[in-house]
Amino acid sequence: MSAVIGLEDGTIVTGTGFGAEGTVCGELVFTTQYTGYEEALSDPSYKGQILMFTYPLIGNYGVSDECFESDGVKAEGLVVRQACPDPFHHSSKRTIYKLMEDEGKPGIAGVDTRMLTLNNREHGTMRAALINGSDDGEAAVQLAREQPKISDIDLISKVTCNEAYSVKSKIDTSDKKHIVLIDLGMKAHIMDSLLARGMDVTVVPASTPASAISDYEPDLLFLSNGPGDPQNAIEATKAVNYFASELPIAGICLGHQVISRAMGADTYKLKFGHRGANQPVKDLSSSIVHITSQNHGFAVDNDSLEATELYTTELNTNDNTIEGVAHRDLDILSVQYHPDAHPGPMDTEKQFFDKIYKMAGGDK
Repeated sequence: MSAVIGLEDGTIVTGTGFGAEGTVCGELVFTTQYTGYEEALSDPSYKGQILMFTYPLIGNYGVSDECFESDGVKAEGLVVRQACPDPFHHSSKRTIYKLMEDEGKPGIAGVDTRMLTLNNREHGTMRAALINGSDDGEAAVQLAREQPKISDIDLISKVTCNEAYSVKSKIDTSDKKHIVLIDLGMKAHIMDSLLARGMDVTVVPASTPASAISDYEPDLLFLSNGPGDPQNAIEATKAVNYFASELPIAGICLGHQVISRAMGADTYKLKFGHRGANQPVKDLSSSIVHITSQNHGFAVDNDSLEATELYTTELNTNDNTIEGVAHRDLDILSVQYHPDAHPGPMDTEKQFFDKIYKMAGGDK
């Protein structure tokens, strides 16, 4: 089956289609990880984006259905150099071809992903269209140019939960805490890390007003990761402002950006973002560099922190972008990377989530 991808700058690349036939639009973004394609494809933060892997062979250990970060593939489409048709792994239940077909998502293989990645790094992330079942590159380019920019799309409402729900921790502890988690597009392993510390979690939709969150009487407010521009997380920003002097507040990725904006900082769109499982982050208090998993296209503006009570706790050693902030007087802490990992290194999982438990009043 013929397939084509077109970028807003006029770039046209043809290849072999797999997965579902059809057309999708979104930002073309690249990730440098070479394992964890199940987790990446199902990460809600990729909503509104066409995901491209820089590693040339994807699908070689198949799909186990045990590693998803949500209820299905959230990326709009998949771009690879080569998709493995015959995976080998004892847990594999289906191929990457079958996954994309079952999920109704198109993929394209036989693509010069190195060229597209270099183009992305030089010119920045661009809008794209992927057509599976056609080689009409001009049509793909036109579709890419016609779609709105990612900051103009409310992606959070497309991935947040429909209604509130609660999950009880199975850990027996005499000092159990209760967290309210605002679901901006939560990865499943964030929940797992919280439950593993003996914390009960109530998950609420991103549109939940602060007054409704109060009714749950939480020990801590947590903001999850998610897709798109943090300026679109309107109710979550209001909730942070409402609870800032009342409750401990913590967040990851998009949640980190929303917390920073609520405290008076600015955010901006990165040229091509950080996506992969090998991002080095320096803890400024210890000078230790951790390797982290990341997936974001926006960042907190370092200069804007000067007018706030926030301070930088961690920096990305590649480009010195902010990877963590804390408040000088209040119990507010957030990180840009994913300490929950999956995929990625577990360097920061214990220290971050143990700290969250202590912030909530736990005895660890």
